[in-house]
Amino acid sequence: MTSQATLFGRYIKDLPTGKLEWIGLRPARKEPMQCVTEANAIAKLGLEGDRRCNATPGSARQITLISAEQIKLVASLLKRDSIDPALLRRNLVVSGLNLNALHHQRFRIGEAEFEATAQCHPCSRMDQALGKGGCAAMLGHGGLCAKIVVGGKIKVGDALIPLEQPS
Repeated sequence: MTSQATLFGRYIKDLPTGKLEWIGLRPARKEPMQCVTEANAIAKLGLEGDRRCNATPGSARQITLISAEQIKLVASLLKRDSIDPALLRRNLVVSGLNLNALHHQRFRIGEAEFEATAQCHPCSRMDQALGKGGCAAMLGHGGLCAKIVVGGKIKVGDALIPLEQPS
C-alpha cells in the first residue's frame, strides 16, 4: 500500500455511505454528454459508451467523479443557483460523503468496484462551459479520477460504499 493510500485509508472507517445521483457518458471528445440512468462499468477500461472506454486499457482515468456538494460550492463561487452536471463533463455525481477522502481508496457502486487514483483537475474548457472564472472556481473542487477494478452494472440511486483496504 502506498503512503498516500495509508494516509487516506485511516479515515475510510469513518466515511458514511454515499449515493450515486447522476451518470453521464461522453461519446466523443467535445460532444455533448449523454445523461443515463444506468451504465455498464467495464473493468480496466471505463463505462460502456464513454470515449474513455476506448482509451488505453489500465488508464488511471477510466471514470471521473464529482460530488453534488462540490458542484454546489462551485456554483456558489460563481454566484449561480445551480450547475448542470453535464457542463462539468464528469461521469458520476455522488452525494453524502467527502469525496476527497476517497483519494487512493477503493469503493463500490452497484455491482462495480473502483479505486480513486487522482484529483480531477479542471481544464480551460470550464471557462467556456461555466463562464469567466469557471476553471478557477473548480480548482480543488473538480472531483476524482478512478479506475474500475471489478466491472458491473451501476445505476442512479445505488449506494457508494467505501471499502477497507486489504492489509
